[in-house]
Amino acid sequence: MTDEPGRWVTASIGATGFRVDVTARTHTLIADEPVEVKGTDQGPTPYEFLLTAIGSCTVMTLRLYADRKGFPMEGASVMLRSGQSHERDCENCEKEKVGVGHVERRIELLGPLTDEQRTRLLEIADRCPVKQTLERGIHVG
Repeated sequence: MTDEPGRWVTASIGATGFRVDVTARTHTLIADEPVEVKGTDQGPTPYEFLLTAIGSCTVMTLRLYADRKGFPMEGASVMLRSGQSHERDCENCEKEKVGVGHVERRIELLGPLTDEQRTRLLEIADRCPVKQTLERGIHVG
């Protein structure tokens, strides 16, 4: 059943290189590392996919709330970055705890919104389920 919670996302890698083919439902994605760390730069890094998950969830959450409340939001953009390198973290993961400890976020709201609506939407951005999941911590087993 495609709508059941817990459906599988599959990531596969070949015998050489860092290119990963990812499937999620009917979608095919590519993850890779930049050329400077011996990847082929055919897709975002795993950390960039993590930022993509936060960003896309944030703007979807903003759209849902703005539509429900009738706010005149014409669009929203979220820019995210971290200072971590996935490849360097992989080199050190046997010896130390690694990972993204901080994500810088900038939100731009478009449309004739009042100051109160803008303030509320920025509060709602923090309610993004992916952001909340990461902040609570997640066990992968």
